Parts: sequence; structure tokens; C-alpha cells
Amino acid sequence: MFLLHGQDRHLIAALHRFQNTAGHRGLRARIAGARGKLAHAFWTILSGSDIAREAKIARSVRFPHLNGVVIHREAVVEEDCLIMQQVTLGQTAKAGAPRVCRGAYIGAGAKVLGPVTIGHGARIGANAVVLTDVPEGATAVGVPARIVERDRADPERGGRSNTATAPDSSSS
Repeated sequence: MFLLHGQDRHLIAALHRFQNTAGHRGLRARIAGARGKLAHAFWTILSGSDIAREAKIARSVRFPHLNGVVIHREAVVEEDCLIMQQVTLGQTAKAGAPRVCRGAYIGAGAKVLGPVTIGHGARIGANAVVLTDVPEGATAVGVPARIVERDRADPERGGRSNTATAPDSSSS
């Protein structure tokens, strides 16, 4: 039962354990680094994910279902993000990998490719293919992804609101 719950937390802890020892010298650092590599390999096999050990992923990121998640070594995922199953954060022929800002949600099966930024609190719909930046608080869906709504700023709610503006029909 213990193996079925909290796989994301164990995998992220293994990533951080490996990253914290990288560049350190000495027997203790080598043992800790090897332990991090082994734990990463174990949780990768158990979960069916492919998350590079070098990826920068905050400890508060959650993966409810790690199955099929692929994250490039140069990708950056900030705090409080929620990433669903079968998501790919990868590279295109251009150099650079995605940056997912604080509080973003990425739906099941979404592909975020290339040097793009997913803004603070943005939402990516299931199976979307994101090839361009998604602004803060926006929702992107489709193949290729397009912005369908944006949050309005509301100072009483910390600059965020759940009400959305209508999509811009002139960009069609």
C-alpha cells in the first residue's frame, strides 16, 4: 500500500537528494548521490515516468498520477503546480525547454514543447500542444494551443479572479 501513495513526493525527494549532492566531493557526497540516483531509478520504474534528474522541480509540485510524465532536463517547474498524467515538458529543434510558473495547471496528455513560459496560475487543457507562451492566468486549449480565456485582475483577491473575459474574436 505504501508504494501506491505519494509516488510524486518520493520521486521529487530523490531528485532533490541527487541535485543537492551534485558538485560536492567526498565519500559522503558520493554515497548520498548514489542513493539519490537509485531512488530516482526505483520511483521512475515504479511510476512509469521519465523525469530527468537535472530538471528543476519545486518540492510543492504535485503529480496525482505520475504515469507517462516526461520532463526534459532543462525544464523548470515552480511551486504549487499541478501536472496530470501523460504530460510532456520537452524540447523542440530549437534550444531551450519549458518554464512552468507558480500555480499552473497542466491537464492530462498535454505537450508543452520548446522554450515557452507557462505564466503564473495559467491552465493548459487536456491534450493541448503548447508551442508559444501562455500568459499569467490564461487558459490554453487545442492543437496547437490557443488562449480561450484570461482572468481579470481583482485587487481584493490578490490580483486574481475566477471570472473570465470573452476570447478576442478578432484574432481568429
